[in-house]
Amino acid sequence: MKKQVIALSVAGALTFGGVSFALPSAQAVGEGPGYGGTETINTSILTTYSEMAQFLEEQDAKQQHLEVEKIGESVKGRDLFVAKYIQNPDNPTILFLTQQHGNEQLTTEGALEFIKHMGTGKMKGVLDDVNVLIVPMLNPDGAMGDVDFSLDDYIASGDRNLTRYNALEVDLNRDHIDKVQPETKALHENVMQKYDIDYMIDLHHQGAQSERDGKLVSGSILYPTTPNADPAVVEKSKQLGSVIFDAVDSKGWGHLGKYNGGSAETISRNGIAVEYGISTLLFEMRGMSDHFYESYVLGQKSNGYLIKQTVTTLDAAVRAISDGSINDADISFWDTLATQQSRPYESE
Repeated sequence: MKKQVIALSVAGALTFGGVSFALPSAQAVGEGPGYGGTETINTSILTTYSEMAQFLEEQDAKQQHLEVEKIGESVKGRDLFVAKYIQNPDNPTILFLTQQHGNEQLTTEGALEFIKHMGTGKMKGVLDDVNVLIVPMLNPDGAMGDVDFSLDDYIASGDRNLTRYNALEVDLNRDHIDKVQPETKALHENVMQKYDIDYMIDLHHQGAQSERDGKLVSGSILYPTTPNADPAVVEKSKQLGSVIFDAVDSKGWGHLGKYNGGSAETISRNGIAVEYGISTLLFEMRGMSDHFYESYVLGQKSNGYLIKQTVTTLDAAVRAISDGSINDADISFWDTLATQQSRPYESE
């Protein structure tokens, strides 16, 4: 893979689990620059679909415990993949899902970095007691801007624009009941219904102006909010959220809020919890890789932090499930965690 994960043009370096990340000198992800009409938004530094596919093939050949499987195809015929670490089918299993929305790519960059991390000695013994499934880039057509509608109003420069929707201008994260689109159909038929999954983290990006307690957030989290979800499933979802909150918010660069999300079961966080009894957590990272709204797009100086935040999230979840500590996670923080608010946007 030529670019590996993302080529970062910021100063400083930090090592996490044997993986190097370039980090700016700002205090936190939430304080990184918004677009403001002046920041650089260049999609050419992002991993392309073909580079991702090549990366998965190379890691599959290198890593003993990794198996990459095709689960279907997108509207435009791009293969969809799941990366699997299954040593014992009886172990608890977690699924990480990225890029249902094609313009929310840094979670995919982080997931690819985490796959590389999984092949290092840092994870020795962890996979003995947990199974991990990773579906990266569920919406490759949107990620590559290969769609049947105009992207002329989108902001980013580079070799392509990225859009929320799939090639048919459908929001995949509103298709988890009907499952009409080939991407969501593949996810449900060849992942959700095929594997005995206990937990899922659905990784997204939100706008760049959300704040908690007067401070811009690096991300936000939420458990299933549909009244039809089993209370035991919701409690375990809250425990998963507790693990992630403790891992990220305690860092000097992390600041999480409670996401203001809906209860519709067309949304994966809700529908999957009800249909399969899987404990789900939504993680909304700050800022998007492209959009037609300036306030949604984040300057790329924060990319290193956001990739690290994704890897931190995935690593913390896998370790807590593996050692069983997730079962003792304190969910009382949810009672006082403030729901994020939107800060007024001012273009520079």
